[in-house]
Amino acid sequence: MPLVKEKRLSANYYRLLPEGASYQLIEGELIMTPAPNPRHQIISASLFKEISGFVDKKRLGITLYSSVDVYLDRENAYQPDIVFISEGRRDIVQEDGIYGPPDLVIEILLPSTAHYDLREKFRVYERSGVKEYWIVDPDMKSIELYTNKERPFSLTVKAEEGEIESFLLKGLKLTVNEIFSEI
Repeated sequence: MPLVKEKRLSANYYRLLPEGASYQLIEGELIMTPAPNPRHQIISASLFKEISGFVDKKRLGITLYSSVDVYLDRENAYQPDIVFISEGRRDIVQEDGIYGPPDLVIEILLPSTAHYDLREKFRVYERSGVKEYWIVDPDMKSIELYTNKERPFSLTVKAEEGEIESFLLKGLKLTVNEIFSEI
């Protein structure tokens, strides 16, 4: 009996979705992503304020908040929670999305999407050249920071308290307890 290969969707198909559609294209599969809960949004807002303030003050580039489409390759279009693109790479930011890997990606785990953030998206971010990837876990109140100097990602920091410092954004230090203090 011959095996039937499932047809994978492309980013060209994804671009045809209506603006604001709550989907991501993960390894050629269209995945519905529900709206984040308030706890997720509080953490996201706190991180965004700190990081974008630092980036803007030092004129390092641009920080964007979800939802914005990030096209990483033919079969992967994501909407990360927070991204940073360095000043010298601003040309990847276009009117309808970001075309190429951001320098920094932050994903805040939700029960419905954690599998993708920890596995499929992790591998795609790694192979596409994201330089720094943060996985923020609201349940564990922890942050894992991965760096990608020459592939593969390397777990550089796992913090549940104290400070976490970005390797990419030199001088950016965040207090872990403050990030989770509102929840």
